[in-house]
Amino acid sequence: MRQERNILIAATGSVATIKLLQLIDELSNDKLPYKFSVKVIITEHAKHFVELEQMPEHVSVLHNRDEWLTWNKRGDPVLHIELGKWADMLLIAPLSANSLAKIATGICDNLVLCVVRAWDLDKPLLFAPAMNTRMYDHPITREHIEKLLSWGYRQIPCISKTLMCGDKGNGAMAEVHTIVATVVATFYQLPL
Repeated sequence: MRQERNILIAATGSVATIKLLQLIDELSNDKLPYKFSVKVIITEHAKHFVELEQMPEHVSVLHNRDEWLTWNKRGDPVLHIELGKWADMLLIAPLSANSLAKIATGICDNLVLCVVRAWDLDKPLLFAPAMNTRMYDHPITREHIEKLLSWGYRQIPCISKTLMCGDKGNGAMAEVHTIVATVVATFYQLPL
């Protein structure tokens, strides 16, 4: 019998969000050693790159507005805290240059970033950067990635290919199969 794990996928404003449905589909594969329960949190800019009506019915998709709809008075659940309690892992795929910079500097102005800021550092947080080569090659990007790594977050490295804009170079999000393999391998390393 496969173990069940809760995975929270955060998608930020990168064109690589077009792979979100494929990522969810591959995480739903019955041949994986784990059965994943998936919830998605998505930034407003990421919505531009995915058709949310195509999301599988069993996957909850949460937006910024949901943070404010669940709380009315003291004692009500706070969504970004509850999501962190529910999830066994946070996977940020894709992680845009903008959201990377915000995380590295402590900004938490949307649901995704609030979840990251309140994340339990004893649980794995994986991130898959995705941005144009010029942005990826900027020195500040390396500084931001190093900051996240220093906190114990785990990077799923970018790959080099022809980007959506036609440029060729590093900065593309890792392939979906690589992301899924990294998720599975990370769970193998965790205590039961």
